[in-house]
Amino acid sequence: MPAEHGHGHVHPVSFDPTESEPDRYEAAPSHGRAYRIGIGGPVGSGKTALVAALCRALGDEINLAVVTNDIYTTEDADFLRRAGVLDAARIEAVQTGACPHTAIRDDITANLDAVERLEERFPELELVIIESGGDNLTAVFSRGLADSQVFVVDVAGGDKVPRKGGPGVTTADLLVINKIDIAHLVNADMAVMTSDAHRMRGELPVITQSLVDTPDAPDVADWVRKQIR
Repeated sequence: MPAEHGHGHVHPVSFDPTESEPDRYEAAPSHGRAYRIGIGGPVGSGKTALVAALCRALGDEINLAVVTNDIYTTEDADFLRRAGVLDAARIEAVQTGACPHTAIRDDITANLDAVERLEERFPELELVIIESGGDNLTAVFSRGLADSQVFVVDVAGGDKVPRKGGPGVTTADLLVINKIDIAHLVNADMAVMTSDAHRMRGELPVITQSLVDTPDAPDVADWVRKQIR
């Protein structure tokens, strides 16, 4: 809402597109637990497909598990179980009952409980991937929940998406531009999209990918390996 002052003038409020709401939680101590990577992004950007690809790429070399978030269903967890990318016992589903960012940033209790259950079930766990439900460009994980965050956008939203900014785009540890194989079908200019992404993110990395062409997401999988090391 515009800010009103005593003389009846209305002044627009400006926002810093790189800033998100304050994090209520401190970064969690990392000793003696699995590394946690959060994957967020808008609805339909390909988050669950990326999680499945990472499970296929890393499952034989890293002891891993997954937590999914959906508002009312267990749709994403069910997709991963049907795909057979992990033993079903390694997949936990959280039903947020509210906007997805609520459970990954504002009140992370349900996700922490799901991670704890997995760590009790698999004491040697090295990695937990936490997939957010689909949200907007401001949806970032609390550092009390995720040690690193991947933010996924796709070309179907248009090549304007990276320059729109938002903390998901500008502050995530890795930005993934997904579905580049259909860029020509939606008139998305990849040169513009990638240059805007690098401009908005500075030194933070950007990966472009097509899970049709590279089903095991090799570049993202390599990035994950580096985080765990």
